Amino acid sequence: MCSKMGVINGCAVARSNEAKALGVKMGDPWFKLKDLARKHGIVALSSNYALYADMSHRMMSVLSQYSPDQEIYSIDECFLGLDGFAHYDLVAHAQAMRRQVRQWVGIPVCVGIAETKTLAKLANLCAKKGHAADSVCDFGRLSVSEKSALFAKIDVGEIWGIGRQLSKQLIARGIDTVEALRTADAKVLRREFSVTMEKIVAELNGESCIGLEEVAPAKQQIMSSRSFGTYITDIESLQEAVASYIGIAAAKLRRQGSVAGMVQVFIRTSPFRTDLPQYSKAVNVPLPTPSDDTLLLTRAALWGLRRIYRPGFEYQKAGFMLMNLSEAGKSQRDLFLTTKNNDALMQVVDRINSTWGRGCIRSAAEGTAKSWSMKRERMSPRWTTRWDELPRVG
Repeated sequence: MCSKMGVINGCAVARSNEAKALGVKMGDPWFKLKDLARKHGIVALSSNYALYADMSHRMMSVLSQYSPDQEIYSIDECFLGLDGFAHYDLVAHAQAMRRQVRQWVGIPVCVGIAETKTLAKLANLCAKKGHAADSVCDFGRLSVSEKSALFAKIDVGEIWGIGRQLSKQLIARGIDTVEALRTADAKVLRREFSVTMEKIVAELNGESCIGLEEVAPAKQQIMSSRSFGTYITDIESLQEAVASYIGIAAAKLRRQGSVAGMVQVFIRTSPFRTDLPQYSKAVNVPLPTPSDDTLLLTRAALWGLRRIYRPGFEYQKAGFMLMNLSEAGKSQRDLFLTTKNNDALMQVVDRINSTWGRGCIRSAAEGTAKSWSMKRERMSPRWTTRWDELPRVG
């Protein structure tokens, strides 16, 4: 048995089935798990963003060969449209994509096939839980009675779009399984909850209400926060950290063609260190005119940081959020504003960083030493993105 878990910011964010069975909960702090890990041989790995992103890109590239319609839903999940595939053996098609991903990328995948996105997510869950052969579940091969029997065994909280609180409300009304929700009166549920609930019921009955999004919609907010590798007491280190986060987020902002109208900055001490003085504060800084300029956004964020910083505390985390996003080029400009975006400079910075690697050129406010960087001593090698970490034979 191999028990594994992913650790980010000192908390468990991903767990193998074996780790879950041992009682490791999502968000558990690592310092509370060390004894359990030592006792049961749990392997904990630090976050490895470069590797995750590269492996995700490789997997999505392989899957895109199996359908012209692809929606990348998350870093490890996507939807493929199968309109026009009626003459295909869909299970064989799914097994082919599983084999190719395993051979080319080296990771296992499960496939769920159904008439709607909600049912496809449910079919994928069944494939993961062993309710289908060889990690592929095709609801189209099940009879009505077989699907009803299967849905009656699955908790309502497993449905895509049904969160923990909504699940509790449904259970209180006697709707505790997928089958119970599928056969419930959609109009009544719409009055009690929302039109979204009505759509979920329709999707469970094979009526497609949620289409594929082949082009990802622009984000409405961009947030970044990190726990520090060591406690910080001086404002200079906090400024470097916030400036670093702003630099990454501003590049994302420009890639999606948006500008931000407000910056929120926050800092906090560790809630787990009850033996230390506690402090947590956030501030919103409106911008005179929406911007995607790293330098302007950094200036606004640091202005806010200086106003919420208090000496005498050991800070464990800082972060920010870019808010009030709108499409670049369509925002109202200030007639009397003398400061303008460094558009040409930002284009050059993005081009250089895209060619030579993120952070090749950055704001001087980010500093160089970065002693505050989070600890990732348990990070696995970045096999696919770093020449110096390639595995060696012999």
